[in-house]
Amino acid sequence: MKRWIGMIILSIGLIVTAIWGYRQFTEKESLIVQTENNYQRAFHDLTYHVDLLYDKIGTTLALNTKDTLSPQMLEIWQLTSQAQSDVSQLPLGLLPFTKTESFLADIGEFTYHVAIRDLDDEPLSNDESERLSSLYESANEIRKELRTVQHKVFSDQLRWVDVELALANNDREQPNHIIDGFTAVEEYTSGFDESHFHNLSADFPSQQESFQSIDGESISEEKAGRLIREQFDLTDDLEIDLQKSGKGAQLPTYSGSFTHEDQQGYVEITEKGGHILSYMISRDLSEETISLNDAEKKADQLLKEQGFKDVKRLRSSQYDHTGLFQYAVSQDDVWIYPDQILIKVALDTGDVIGFSATDFYRNNRKREIEEPKLSLDEAKKNVSSSLNIEDQHLAIIEDQAGNEVLAYAFFGTLDQDTYRIFIDANTGSEVFVELMHDVENKWG
Repeated sequence: MKRWIGMIILSIGLIVTAIWGYRQFTEKESLIVQTENNYQRAFHDLTYHVDLLYDKIGTTLALNTKDTLSPQMLEIWQLTSQAQSDVSQLPLGLLPFTKTESFLADIGEFTYHVAIRDLDDEPLSNDESERLSSLYESANEIRKELRTVQHKVFSDQLRWVDVELALANNDREQPNHIIDGFTAVEEYTSGFDESHFHNLSADFPSQQESFQSIDGESISEEKAGRLIREQFDLTDDLEIDLQKSGKGAQLPTYSGSFTHEDQQGYVEITEKGGHILSYMISRDLSEETISLNDAEKKADQLLKEQGFKDVKRLRSSQYDHTGLFQYAVSQDDVWIYPDQILIKVALDTGDVIGFSATDFYRNNRKREIEEPKLSLDEAKKNVSSSLNIEDQHLAIIEDQAGNEVLAYAFFGTLDQDTYRIFIDANTGSEVFVELMHDVENKWG
């Protein structure tokens, strides 16, 4: 009898173990699928943006007037920024790709300075036209190589997570079309003549000037793991897949992923100082049990725990059982819009399931803020009289060219819509107008 009881207990234990193992497997597979989707999106966005970059440079070669040339150069600069952002989201940390990133940065720097200068006084020189022709040829070579890789990705159903694994394990024996394609791009851009850009002025904000506010001693991988466990209250026996960013990364970081109960987590933490850049918790959401106002209190609490001070809420909205909150820091009562923090709160439990302070750490610094030439009332005269102004403040924002501008931000309503209008605090010109949507797009 005891033998049968023992066998029954053993059978139940095996079944429970099998169920737990299957659940762990499916949760891990879900996280892998999500990661792969993010990689695929970034890669295809990169291919698309390089295609556009090639087209825009080609069009620029045919232009000859200030009114059309400057905006075209500005578009090229914006496209290079988008392409750089796409590259940063791919698992290329262990693959040498710094020459290509530097090449994209050089294109952006060159076109930016041409776009902002007075082309009537200083038209495009023959040397600069030759540079553009070289850029056009180079963009075409990169475009063709990326298109070849894209074709292989589609036809052979290649996965970026396999690339990440191969790079992490330093496995180069097996052929990999993605790695080979990006290596070919890197080899091509390595031969590009950097002297094309040696005359650029130094006032352009380089990537090296980013992340100035990150301080503290470098932390070990073990310390990064402990910080992640503390942040999410994880037990010591829970496995965390932790990876360090590759050599030459603009900001050295640790990326950790884990599965805990019914949720998957991903967190990025800086090597210097152990600051949490961002994290995301993926799980099924139930019906709301807390209000958006209560969710904001949870977000405010997290900001205090992370040590953020002088923070102003820019907006809040509700989306798919979550509350989304956008913050900016302030300096001398001036709202600094580039130094932003995003927080996502689940409205079923009040847990923070999304956090991103990357923009804050990238842009935050002590700024020299001069007194505006226009008063608040003078600036308000440039806002449409059809709007009912409900709030206003002085802010530093970025214009369409990426330059920081001191501006007055006015929040006004018209019928059922809310608008945010930015007026240059020195010239009175309208920088841009934004329609505030009640529902935000998903992020993170």
